[in-house]
Amino acid sequence: MTRVKRGTIKMKRRRNLLRRMKGGRFAIGSKERATRQALFAAARHSFQHRKKKKGEFRRLWNIQINAAVRPLGLSYSQFIHALQKAGVALNRKMLATLAQQKPERFAALVEHIRSKV
Repeated sequence: MTRVKRGTIKMKRRRNLLRRMKGGRFAIGSKERATRQALFAAARHSFQHRKKKKGEFRRLWNIQINAAVRPLGLSYSQFIHALQKAGVALNRKMLATLAQQKPERFAALVEHIRSKV
């Protein structure tokens, strides 16, 4: 069997790995093992934070809805309960957007909900 030299393939793999970690400080930017560990950690964190981001946005929308509903004489929990009783199928993202961009329509929605419940 003939001998296979893999130097070019190994160097190409290493170069691509280091290129992905461009700008890393100390050993992370120059040493293969440290770079690989840092990239794995970054991938793990990015996956977890993509999942966390959804909960963070939902909390933000809840705060925005609460801030919009308070001047109209309701609390957030009362408003959400009234929405469910009235059968209005708007999610929190839509409600927060409506409260920010079209406050007069949001106020009309709150009055409509109040009249039904």
